[in-house]
Amino acid sequence: MRLYDYHRSSAAYRVRIALNLKGLPYEHAGVNLLEGGDREPAYRALNPQGLVPALADDGRLLTQSLAICEYLEETHPRPPLLPADPVGRARVRALALLVACDIHPLNNLRVLGYLTGRLGVAEEAKLEWYRHWILEGFAALERLLEESPDTATFCHGDRPTLADLCLVPQVYNARRFDCDLKPFPNITRIDATCRTLPAFHAARPEAQPDAG
Repeated sequence: MRLYDYHRSSAAYRVRIALNLKGLPYEHAGVNLLEGGDREPAYRALNPQGLVPALADDGRLLTQSLAICEYLEETHPRPPLLPADPVGRARVRALALLVACDIHPLNNLRVLGYLTGRLGVAEEAKLEWYRHWILEGFAALERLLEESPDTATFCHGDRPTLADLCLVPQVYNARRFDCDLKPFPNITRIDATCRTLPAFHAARPEAQPDAG
């Protein structure tokens, strides 16, 4: 497998965790988003969106982080990233999508660049935008974790799931932007527990070959 990756991409971070949890070796292929690697014709020829991650496996290129994680789950089902029961799987996917669809897209690099570049938004206003969407999303996520009997050591039960793969990179980004995480004890507890696991530790941005 070859993973087209950028060390600070939270979407790529999710896939790195999934690959590590499943014990799947892969080749790193760096796409430097800050230097325009996502706009290079060679990469656009592979992935028309120009986004990371993308995963090459068995002659095919897969895109979109959650689709890649689901592919890994179906092709390498042990250890599982989803619960066995339909309700549990739906809950885990909902928690993952809360982060991946409702928080992350509003705060990714290209959105922030558009705010400060094309729209001329000041740096402090950009940070206010970022923190607003993090805190609004985390408030809902914290409540869902607090109110569910399925929340345990991890977001769902006592082993990492797709929900934790999404939570940890988003918490990492929240800390980068100095978001106040004190109102979110379940989120921070689960994040801390995940980061003690080798699969999560090895996936952290500063441990990647392109971290510099």
